[in-house]
Amino acid sequence: MSDGLESNDVRTYPDTRCFGRGMNVPRESGLEADSGGDAGAETPGVFLNSCPSSIESPNKRVLFVSYLFPPVGGVGVLRVAKFAKFLPECGWRSSVLTAENPSVPLFDESLLADIPGGTIVRKAKTCEPGYAFKSSVAAAATSPSFVARCKRGVKNVLKRIANVVLQPDAQMLWYPAAVSEGVRLLREVPHDVIVASGPPFTNLLVGAALSRKTGVPLVLDYRDEWDISNTYWENKRPGRITNWVQRRMQRHAVRAASAITATTPASAKALQQVAIDSACSATSTSIYNGFDPADFPTPGESLPRDDFGNGTDLFRLSFAGTLWELTSIEPFIEGVRCLVERAPILAERLEIVLAGRRAGRQDEFVDSLQGLPCKIVRLGYLEHSDAIRLMTTSDALLLLLSDVPHADRVISSKVFEYMAAKRPIFAVSPDGDQCDVLREHPGAAICSPRDPEGVAYALAERLEEHRCGVIPSVEGWNFRRFERRAQTAQLAGLLDGILERSGGGVDNDDPPAKEAIPFAKQETLQVIAASTLMAETETGL
Repeated sequence: MSDGLESNDVRTYPDTRCFGRGMNVPRESGLEADSGGDAGAETPGVFLNSCPSSIESPNKRVLFVSYLFPPVGGVGVLRVAKFAKFLPECGWRSSVLTAENPSVPLFDESLLADIPGGTIVRKAKTCEPGYAFKSSVAAAATSPSFVARCKRGVKNVLKRIANVVLQPDAQMLWYPAAVSEGVRLLREVPHDVIVASGPPFTNLLVGAALSRKTGVPLVLDYRDEWDISNTYWENKRPGRITNWVQRRMQRHAVRAASAITATTPASAKALQQVAIDSACSATSTSIYNGFDPADFPTPGESLPRDDFGNGTDLFRLSFAGTLWELTSIEPFIEGVRCLVERAPILAERLEIVLAGRRAGRQDEFVDSLQGLPCKIVRLGYLEHSDAIRLMTTSDALLLLLSDVPHADRVISSKVFEYMAAKRPIFAVSPDGDQCDVLREHPGAAICSPRDPEGVAYALAERLEEHRCGVIPSVEGWNFRRFERRAQTAQLAGLLDGILERSGGGVDNDDPPAKEAIPFAKQETLQVIAASTLMAETETGL
């Protein structure tokens, strides 16, 4: 990792505080290091990868607030990283406020290649315990010994306290340093818009605080809806009072926003109602996730298939991502068991590959297939390039979405990379926005999670096609509108509109447009939440 990635500080740009928007930043500031000056100089906090030479160096700059950012791995990182990659083509450069020591399970150094030159990365420390410590506590609690049972009891108590006190999420321990570093950056370097992307939803609160303190317009980008995440995310079962506190937090953030973005049309509609309920005039729009063609093999390039111990001739159905309550594999497993009962010979030709993290009881559901004729391969987290390789060398790709309330507003971010892999998609998903997108795909089979017989029948069809050498073609379908470049252009249009309405930019030394709400008030909300711990414990809220 380069020095620029490890440093917490960004270069202090001489005299930038006197430069309003529309004036040039001095060359010696280092902001344009990739297009002039000494391109090989080490500039802490600034990536010096070359932007496309055909792109004129833009003067407009957006600050992304994102606790998750490369080299952190996982699908949640890609949205902001790809925005940062393609925004220079639309006349915008990016800065990113992120965590210096994120408490996360996954890192993927390969994602750093997407970050273009001129991207400022400012890091702030979080007070969270490291993920390795949290994992060791969880592992110790699985032992049957008396000491382990005691540890498990303490762990459960601490987890409950943390879930109640740390609102909206554990990343609230990042909030004070993030706001401090963000204000410092905004005063050092002129920015036109702030985009706060969540979850974690602390990002939205940080963005709101920065907007109120500096007057820079704010966009709230919901990769997932706040309420849906709270309902289904592992280790989170908020009670009524906790929900009340979080609704107030969300409204507090929304009232600071000039615009709201979501990843699906139905989600954008729901968030528009949140804005109305919050007495906020911001409009909500949907910007899909997408895929980057540069991540995929070039046309005509053929990659060899990995052998996971079952040979390479079986029908390989692969899932890449996290299995959790909202993407539970249980309905699919029930369908496989039905297939085994009705067509065991066909089931022998099935290889199921699961790549990624599996939370809660997901491994238990998979274990129920042990001893059956189909083959199961469990992989851990794959670097993004390896996940793409798995997708493009599989016979079909498994897409899961649980049939739970509000799932109709969810589209898995993997849908678009599945499409770009040009492989048939086998979806077990309830009706909603995700199915609306999938119905355009000529190689998609869509099954209801409530219909294991239908899952078994669709699997049998795919297996029989494979046995006969029939390969469903998806080559004739145009999916270019789902490219990350197109989604970034949509975001750039939104940012341009905000900039135009704000009069061409914000002088970050001007008094804040709105009175900043002290962090102490956030702490007060947490104290209120903490005081309800006993009540929630006793009443089972």
